[in-house]
Amino acid sequence: MNARLPLLWLALHRRRRMLTALVIGMVAFETLIVVVTNTIPPGQLFSGGGKGPPSAYRAFSGSSGDVSIASYPGLLGAGLVHPFWIALQLTVIGSLAAAAVAADVESGTIELVMVRPVTRARLLAERTAALLVASAALTAAGTLTVAAGVALSPDIHADVGLGGVVAAGVMGYAFVLCVTGPALAVSAAGRRRSEVLGAVIAIGAVGFAVNFIALAWEPAAPLRYASPFHYYTPGDALARGAILWPRLAVLVGVGVAGFLAAHVLLRRRDLAP
Repeated sequence: MNARLPLLWLALHRRRRMLTALVIGMVAFETLIVVVTNTIPPGQLFSGGGKGPPSAYRAFSGSSGDVSIASYPGLLGAGLVHPFWIALQLTVIGSLAAAAVAADVESGTIELVMVRPVTRARLLAERTAALLVASAALTAAGTLTVAAGVALSPDIHADVGLGGVVAAGVMGYAFVLCVTGPALAVSAAGRRRSEVLGAVIAIGAVGFAVNFIALAWEPAAPLRYASPFHYYTPGDALARGAILWPRLAVLVGVGVAGFLAAHVLLRRRDLAP
């Protein structure tokens, strides 16, 4: 165990099996997406009756409207915004964010942790770092798998460059930050794991549903701005081969605001069970 950052390494060590399983699952899933994309042209998957995919399918391709799921960027983007991808990311965020503060308060062990002594700022900083490292590993696993598939397939590589894959990966990690910041704020203020998990699900799973409804139903279109999936658009990044900086700024900005709120809330709260 690293003596300089004990809380960080302990958090990762305790969840090493879970993280290993999630990374393997991410690699297997993205490999499946690449194989399907390389085997069956995307247009053939959505050509029933001579019609293209409905406009609401933009939510599944990770696009704001310019990229159809019936394309190489759209289908690869679907693998980076698929509910399975979301579930893996939310599992990491929910587990480690809940353990940052709320889990110790709920179990009554927070006073034992703080007696070392460990400052509140250090407690939150090291456990936040553990969450960011774990999420970075998961995001990198998916991104590198897609990059390998693109590099090995001339047909896909003709439409999707490696720069686009990297850009989509960066956008994916920005999405992670967007969910992580508020989740840590809830953990810093809350007393139960369930409160943190509820916040993570609300931002991630409910956010995806809101974005889908906004794209499918015109009267609900303004709701898309409240969903992180309006800003996390890997399909657009893959097609353009570049990071979408305005959208990235929104995702990162929400995450940073959550981190700052978590520090303020933890500094002011009573840690007694």
